[in-house]
Amino acid sequence: MQNQVAIIEYEVRDHTTQEVLDSNIGKKPLEFLVGAGQVIVGLEKAVQQAEVGQTLNIVIPPHDAYGAYRTDYLQEVPRDQFEGIELKRGMTLFGQGENNESVQVSVKDFSDRMVMLDYNHPLAGKELSFQFTLLGLREATEQEVLKSQAPAKQCCGGGCGCSH
Repeated sequence: MQNQVAIIEYEVRDHTTQEVLDSNIGKKPLEFLVGAGQVIVGLEKAVQQAEVGQTLNIVIPPHDAYGAYRTDYLQEVPRDQFEGIELKRGMTLFGQGENNESVQVSVKDFSDRMVMLDYNHPLAGKELSFQFTLLGLREATEQEVLKSQAPAKQCCGGGCGCSH
């Protein structure tokens, strides 16, 4: 499936609670370049085994989805860093990481003095149930292939024709 774009319709649920987490059924199909890491590993593996028109129901373990839940991704910080923000458990906040990249965290807990931040992906540690239909495959455009090969957050300085 090299240089192929898969076109799928899907619904994903938390395998334990059966809560629908995301779905594009009845909406625009999802298109992604196979092998480019644009979707979670477990879904990509299953799509590569499917025939066009086939609907599959699969369960993806955490290691092929968003990884295990890691307690070392929790950080306690002083409450005064959140002055002017009305904190709620589970709320999502955005900030800057060590290399000025944007990071998403959730508020795990808080007190009058401290806030416990969680840097885990919201779906870390969860088994996911996917139902998907492979609607089609098409040849990737040259631009799609080049974009998938570009190193993340790095630039060659214009030598590759990236217009920087």
